[in-house]
Amino acid sequence: MFACWGTVAHRFRSTSLILVLLTAVAGGVWGLGVFDRLGQGGYDDPASEAARADEIGDAALDAADADVMVLYTAPPGRTVDDPDMASKINVKLEALPRTEVGAVTSYWRTPVPDLAGQDKRVGLAVIGLAGDDPNAKLRSYEQISGELQVAGVPTQVAGEMPMQASLQERAKRDLALAEAVSMPIVLVLLVLIFGGVVAASLPVLVGGLAVFGSLGLLHLISLFTSVNVFAVNVASLLGLGLAIDYGLFIVGRYREELGQGRRGVEAVRRTVASAGRTVVFSSTLLIIALAGLLLFPQGFLRSLAYGGMSAVALAATISLTLLPALLGLLEHRVDALALPWHRKATEGTSEGRGFRQLADKVMKRPLLTAVPIVVALVILGAPFLHGRFGTPNEVMLPSGDPARQAVESLKRDFPAMSDKDVRIVLRGQGEAPPSPKDVERFQSEGTEIRGMQELRPAGARGAVVVFNATLEHDTYSDRSARAVQDLRGLTPPPGTEVLVGGPTAENLDSLRATSQRLPWMALLIVGATLVLMFLAFGSVLLPIKAVVVSALSLSATFGVLTGVFVDGHGAGPLGITPSPMEDGVLVLMASIVFGLSTDYEAFLLSRMVEARAGGASTAEAVRTGLGRTGRMISAAALLLIVVTGAFATSGILMMRFIGVGMVLALALDATVVRMVLVPALLRLLGDAAWWAPRPLRRSQAQVPIDEAGPAEDADEATRLTEPVECSAEITGPIAPVPHPAETTLPIAPAPRPIRRVAPAPRPAETTRPSTSVR
Repeated sequence: MFACWGTVAHRFRSTSLILVLLTAVAGGVWGLGVFDRLGQGGYDDPASEAARADEIGDAALDAADADVMVLYTAPPGRTVDDPDMASKINVKLEALPRTEVGAVTSYWRTPVPDLAGQDKRVGLAVIGLAGDDPNAKLRSYEQISGELQVAGVPTQVAGEMPMQASLQERAKRDLALAEAVSMPIVLVLLVLIFGGVVAASLPVLVGGLAVFGSLGLLHLISLFTSVNVFAVNVASLLGLGLAIDYGLFIVGRYREELGQGRRGVEAVRRTVASAGRTVVFSSTLLIIALAGLLLFPQGFLRSLAYGGMSAVALAATISLTLLPALLGLLEHRVDALALPWHRKATEGTSEGRGFRQLADKVMKRPLLTAVPIVVALVILGAPFLHGRFGTPNEVMLPSGDPARQAVESLKRDFPAMSDKDVRIVLRGQGEAPPSPKDVERFQSEGTEIRGMQELRPAGARGAVVVFNATLEHDTYSDRSARAVQDLRGLTPPPGTEVLVGGPTAENLDSLRATSQRLPWMALLIVGATLVLMFLAFGSVLLPIKAVVVSALSLSATFGVLTGVFVDGHGAGPLGITPSPMEDGVLVLMASIVFGLSTDYEAFLLSRMVEARAGGASTAEAVRTGLGRTGRMISAAALLLIVVTGAFATSGILMMRFIGVGMVLALALDATVVRMVLVPALLRLLGDAAWWAPRPLRRSQAQVPIDEAGPAEDADEATRLTEPVECSAEITGPIAPVPHPAETTLPIAPAPRPIRRVAPAPRPAETTRPSTSVR
């Protein structure tokens, strides 16, 4: 199947090149409009109890939207009751365009105590913006953001829309900076890895087109559903990083084929049949892992799933179409502009002597090597068991950001507006509200809950009675969570539904929704990994080992992140404000890191299986596999670390969390885990690593995904330059020496004879000399 695709890609190389370039560029140009459609929010379960409490409570109180909250501080020696200050503020608020502003409530229009600080030094204006959705309201805010300052009166602007505007601007700026920093570094590293400018530029070209094209896909997605502002960053991170990695695999394998004397369609065919299969396996597994995010109700995760899946699919598609076409056009010129000391880089095979020696050392004492590593990974992952989780808030922004400082001032001067508030809704049956006696009893019982201050009546309408309360402890602390749970555990008045909302309740509901669906996501990812790896390698134990090792690597990464971002160890030098982790980001990272870990595992095992199919012992297969892929895996991880490391410098805490987490995961997985732990475990498993029950082996043999076998002679390579009917019948693993069908090896699938489709007979007069073999 993949050999067939390589033949087709080579035959139509010029057409493929033009079509891919035009599509990616046109899509990217159109996709620049996605930045005007990005939104914020979607971190909570819209069907949760907390969401219903807020919705019903707002309707009962006829609460106006509080999209923007402006804090006006009185000059020294004055208070907010100063007539001159009041006149200036009222004039400014009256001048706001009614096309952009729905409602304005301020202390100077409605002098209620809640709209002024306790010392009357700060007053508050609450603005509701025009617009039916967050994007429309954000555009309205952009129109008035410069009209809120009052001369001589210190002003701070807080609220959801200022936060969203700041996040969107920083996300766009961080994206541009990350790409500007990472791309030159990646190009330099690729030049050093490949030893030539032309070969190095190909993965960078693919990466750039993948990032550009992903904007077009996100713009298309935004026409049908809301797209979170972070979806662009995640899509760019995955598109750029994976496209470069895929380009590295494909170009590296093509140069290896050149080094073994193959040319033309044969080199492209074998490259796509081997490295192309790895790309398809990796992208398929990652897309399935990201599809697991669609199981969750949070719009934030669904948005990131759409962006991530599109970026991965695009990176793989460009790699499997554009690169074979370019390689077919360049042929041996792929090594043009080579560095002087690398001019003979393609001669011979790509065995890595250092990695073979490492494999030998590991396999001499496999148990002594594996046990300490497993213990260390478990210890590193232990802090995650005590991690705290919360909803994104102002700490996502840098400490010096004006929007964050405004929110912190709002919480300090107006505690009633802080996120410690709890909303309690009592809704009677039909139109009848609960009796005053029952309401009073419930209010008294709620006030007695430990960690909960007095329940304050907020208003009533129809059958609904609303209370507000303030928590005594931090919003996301265990004591606040217990207080909300105790409040929900109170016996409701007869015939009355009690709903508890507020940030703490929203966080609890979000965690509950995540924990309920997490096992299904794990089942999807693990099941897909086991099935795909079995189909690829024909072994039962290899996929199980891959899942266990990837889970250990992932848990260790999360443990280190918990120590830094939650517990604050080393947070100071990194400029991080310790805070609870966002559960949605952890789910996103789990899917990405697990997929990438299995990707490197598949690349490593593919060469081991090739060696095993060639008659090698388990030890020799491990030695050969690590020798042939160790350098490439290390290079791929290093390049992806550079790309993700650029995002670790982001001013947005969420993107920094993802960037640092990816760097940790990749560095750990591509070094200690894949280079040391995996060879040790395979040595301990011995020949059992390649075992599969006979019925499963026969089933796997029917799936036409094996790599194409080598040409047996120059005549075969010559014939392949002629028109050939591609067929799934071109099967059989690549091996140095093909085995006959009757050869029995302790590996599944058993090697099969290479069945080839012969070209149609040609008339004698059409015979031409074979010019395609150099």
